[in-house]
Amino acid sequence: MPNHLLTSLAAALIGAAGAPAMAQTPSPVTPATAAAEADPYLWLEDVTGDKALAWVRERNAATRPQLEAHPDFQANRTRFKEILDSKESIPMAHHQGGWLYNFWRDEQHPRGLWRRATLAEYRKPQPAWDVVLDLDALAKAESENWVWAGANCLGGRSNRCLISLSRGGADASVVREFDLATRRFVDGGFTLPEAKSMVDWLDENTVFVGTDFGAGSLTDSGYPRVIKRWKRGEPLSAAVTVYEGQKTDVSAFANVDHTPGFERVVFGRSPDFFSTEMALWQGDKAVVIDKPADAQLSFWRDLVFVELRSDWAVGGKTWPRGSLLVADAAAYLRGERAFTALFTPTATRSLAGYSTTKTRVLLNVLDNVSGRAEAWHRDAKGQWAKKDIVAPYPGTLHVTGLHDAQVQDDPLAENFFATYTDFLTPDTLSLGATSSDALEKLKARPTFFDATGMKVEQRFATSKDGTKVPYFVVWPKGAKADGSNPTLLYGYGGFEVSMNPAYSGALGNAWYSKGGVYVLANIRGGGEFGPGWHQAAIKQNKQKSYDDFIAVAQDLIAQKITDARHLGIQGGSNGGLLVGAVMVQRPDLFNAVVCQVPLLDMRRFNQLLAGASWMGEYGNPDVPEEWGWISKYSPYQNLKAGVKYPKPLIITSTRDDRVHPAHARKMAARMIEQGHPVLYHEYIEGGHSAAADNAQRADRQALEFAYLWQQLGR
Repeated sequence: MPNHLLTSLAAALIGAAGAPAMAQTPSPVTPATAAAEADPYLWLEDVTGDKALAWVRERNAATRPQLEAHPDFQANRTRFKEILDSKESIPMAHHQGGWLYNFWRDEQHPRGLWRRATLAEYRKPQPAWDVVLDLDALAKAESENWVWAGANCLGGRSNRCLISLSRGGADASVVREFDLATRRFVDGGFTLPEAKSMVDWLDENTVFVGTDFGAGSLTDSGYPRVIKRWKRGEPLSAAVTVYEGQKTDVSAFANVDHTPGFERVVFGRSPDFFSTEMALWQGDKAVVIDKPADAQLSFWRDLVFVELRSDWAVGGKTWPRGSLLVADAAAYLRGERAFTALFTPTATRSLAGYSTTKTRVLLNVLDNVSGRAEAWHRDAKGQWAKKDIVAPYPGTLHVTGLHDAQVQDDPLAENFFATYTDFLTPDTLSLGATSSDALEKLKARPTFFDATGMKVEQRFATSKDGTKVPYFVVWPKGAKADGSNPTLLYGYGGFEVSMNPAYSGALGNAWYSKGGVYVLANIRGGGEFGPGWHQAAIKQNKQKSYDDFIAVAQDLIAQKITDARHLGIQGGSNGGLLVGAVMVQRPDLFNAVVCQVPLLDMRRFNQLLAGASWMGEYGNPDVPEEWGWISKYSPYQNLKAGVKYPKPLIITSTRDDRVHPAHARKMAARMIEQGHPVLYHEYIEGGHSAAADNAQRADRQALEFAYLWQQLGR
């Protein structure tokens, strides 16, 4: 993939691989963090310490009875689990070796089934799935709380896969080699102990691996720094180092392209979250590939793609950030810079990702935060032409190619999946072909609520600096702009992650159907309008994300959609930081705050678990000038006694080894110390999603909606 590291990091919010499994003791306080020395709650950073867990149990015991007392709690929890377990949900799949692979959870299989079907079988309303691995049976047999963390299959004629299994939903996982033919883990095969490992196949008897090899093998962020070549039959200690990043990097990685005739190995390092250095492995030597540091580069057969995050002046032309360029790979590696632009951004259009069939490049495009798709084809003369993919609009559209590059006569070489949804339309999955304008609808998610009489509109608020900030409003049936609608405002605003329209059975049943208005804000820091929209609100400009969110809240009140008494906000991870910051800055605007798996102590975020990897977004609090920016919005440091804050619900997980649970713990503890009301709940399992299975996810959602109605109900 062109941007496998950045995409995987952003998709998971802040990091997809790296960091030790759990921090068992507080991170050391260095001289550079003198302000932290006065922190009376450092002991809450001891994730599984007796004193810290006793505090957690005490807070959970105080919170649950209050929320479970809401008359809708039990019914909502039951309904949410029914929705999550629905056998009519779309079994999303990817194609490899003639099979469509899917991972599935339902009531009978809470941990899940890894299964597969042919396309002919998949087309049926009730496919006869070929179950490859039953995770519930495995967890029971091994007395482990396994959570599926993915599979990396070699493909081609090989039956070998590397399966990642997480304990309780943490990012750290165990890696074990699996044989698709025998449906068994391979005795004496490639196996890695629990860590945040990076692993990829070179061939059936060799893998590249980055993991915790011992002292010095991890970056400051806790991700792999060293990549080794590991041959079958060797102990891991005998693996040979082939590439190294630097201690201050986010991580190092390896990516193997197995396309016949175009086999390549690319190593790389990420100095920060938004930049990479890449090297092509040639004769056991890693040769650095020339590219802009923050550009994402990938190979596709004889071509190279370059996706720009900054303007690039090259070859007598300046290409704008947000562009996708294509060139001949061999010529590029020789130093030539002759490009064709497959995408250039406009004020309202941005690239939301791309994939390929055997001969086409498929682009996902955001047009005013609604999805469109294009297919680009190169003719015999090397000229590129575009064809629009006919699909529903407006809403969230995503197309992805199904071609398995390792299969010479792949029957799905020119096929793609297209998914579509919006706030009121359940997800659909269609099969497309580059030779046709028609989409064959394969699957549709069931309707989980009655949307009759509901409507959606897009509005714009004006931020503090004059920037127009879009937001969507979902109106329930019969709602009027009378200033009293219970309204939930959701935002994220970071890491170039876009917030797109989506269908939610939970919102439909527990919010819309009871008269609640839902608002999704597309604030700066996200990727809705390309890299510039993100870069406008990072580091010294991070406050602009919060200004945008506040502007949307003010506009909701000014337009009489709601008032401060009935307005609640919600966000997770970086979005948890968002709602924590605006709660502290403008407590008068809100009456409910759902703060999920948040960052909140921005003085120490870079010393907790994977936090050092996010300094490209926020800055380095150990540098006085940069702490000067961060200190102005860091929620934990800006709480004040005597101020009336809305009573927040703060939710985290003990097994969140990405964003340290101490952020949430310490914030709640300080609020209690200062006399502020706060509800706090910490799940033991769940990792960064605070839910290891559908039952836990349903429980968390039921707690959240009980809280929202207690705070915002008329």
